[in-house]
Amino acid sequence: MDTKKFQESMYKLIVETSTKLPRDVCSVINVAKQKESAGTRSKMSLATILANVKMAAREASPICQDTGLPTFKIKTPVNVNQLLMKEAIKKAIALATKDGKLRPNSVDSITGVNSRDNIGIGTPVVKVEQWEKDYIDARLILKGGGCENQNIQYSLPCELEGIGHAGRDLDGIRKCIMHSVYQAQGQGCSAGFLGVGIGGDCALGYDLAKEQFFRLVDDINPDENLCKVEEYVMEHANKLGIGTMGFGGETTLLGCKIGVMNRIPASFFVSIAYNCWALRRLGVRVHSETGEIIDWIYQTGDEIDLKTEAKKDKAAIAEIASDVIRLQTPITEEKIRSLKVGDVVEISGLVYTGRDAVYKHLTDYDAPIDLRGQVIYHCGPIMLKDEEGKWQVKAAGPTTSIREEPYQGDVMKKCGIRAVIGKGGMGPKTLAAFEEYGGVYLNAIGGAAQYYAECIKSVEGVDLIEFGIPEAMWHLEVEGFTAVVTMDSHGNSLHEDLKRSSLEKLADFQERVF
Repeated sequence: MDTKKFQESMYKLIVETSTKLPRDVCSVINVAKQKESAGTRSKMSLATILANVKMAAREASPICQDTGLPTFKIKTPVNVNQLLMKEAIKKAIALATKDGKLRPNSVDSITGVNSRDNIGIGTPVVKVEQWEKDYIDARLILKGGGCENQNIQYSLPCELEGIGHAGRDLDGIRKCIMHSVYQAQGQGCSAGFLGVGIGGDCALGYDLAKEQFFRLVDDINPDENLCKVEEYVMEHANKLGIGTMGFGGETTLLGCKIGVMNRIPASFFVSIAYNCWALRRLGVRVHSETGEIIDWIYQTGDEIDLKTEAKKDKAAIAEIASDVIRLQTPITEEKIRSLKVGDVVEISGLVYTGRDAVYKHLTDYDAPIDLRGQVIYHCGPIMLKDEEGKWQVKAAGPTTSIREEPYQGDVMKKCGIRAVIGKGGMGPKTLAAFEEYGGVYLNAIGGAAQYYAECIKSVEGVDLIEFGIPEAMWHLEVEGFTAVVTMDSHGNSLHEDLKRSSLEKLADFQERVF
């Protein structure tokens, strides 16, 4: 095989997967948008998501800044050198990272050092199996950390909050899947997709679950029993009312696919992989001798659904934004305390990114800059330097905030921070700090990395760059950055309200169905 051509083919696959959403995924998101009522946060969120997808395709930039752990599933003829194939994939990954199509996400688990090129022990993931056909089938999925953290594995039998006893049968599997939707809430960028693996051991179950994401959204499971469970989940999980981004609404789940394998008598695992709305998976058929792409396995949706819906998306965003509250940083305590849950805000001025490494640093050391009255953005952007050596933002959506729960309240008190932008909400410690010191949580639209990158007018500086690009503290000048107040300074949390109401609704599904 011509390994240079194969490397070029893998580079094309990486770029397309990062920047274009498959047609079937675009279609189901568009259908979900039509179901939401006009003027709601959920309608605005889905319209923003579709606008973001179109922007990413147009600019050939990542749909979401968290390009996750690249995972390849490859089938190859017997006579192809798999060692050379894997080496070509690594080179393609490194080049795509250098070009800003992937975020440098490979971090040494012991030292915390970022490899800066996505190459390291275990990264990228390349799983190869042989088959009798004469071409190579190469598929790639980019699954971000926010949704990866919502994966869950059940060992049957078990007792589940809200839905009761789950036994070792089809009905127990049903209960596990419904519970998994409840426990994820709006985190992991809902509305999302579920891949379910029944059986196997702990590792094989998760592998089978993730493999389900390569199925088309509208396919039909050939196993009659599993087909019934898939249909049941899609009908009833959306009745939990969690909605897009956890704002409430008609759509919490966009797809559910189930696979099964044998198990040993002592173990009965139900492994559930959660994927955000940005189900970034594509595939190619590659000539086994020339290494060139023969054709694409999935079609992208950037030129199909989105053109006809673009004006409607803008209208949906504008409709909810008509009551927007404009904030200029730094923000006073008085202004913050005037905000309440449900308010839509637009932020202009300087904001500062901060996530895991920054929060640990701020806990132990003084802040590198004055953060009094300022806004911290939970974000790990993709950044590149231009020809003049200036930093440019390639993608900059929010990261999941709950990871910072142990730090947020203390850092807020120490540094005088007034607002936090992120996704998925935070917990009781942070809510108490908001009430005591005067702060709010602003929920941005998860995955909308191009939509928010367009709001960033310049990069004014960077601190703590030694932590790596995703973990550094970037100083960003923003204009018209839109988010929704979901936790305020009066003890109110939309996330807790929805968690309670969805738990009550989950109880409606306790009775045996299968």
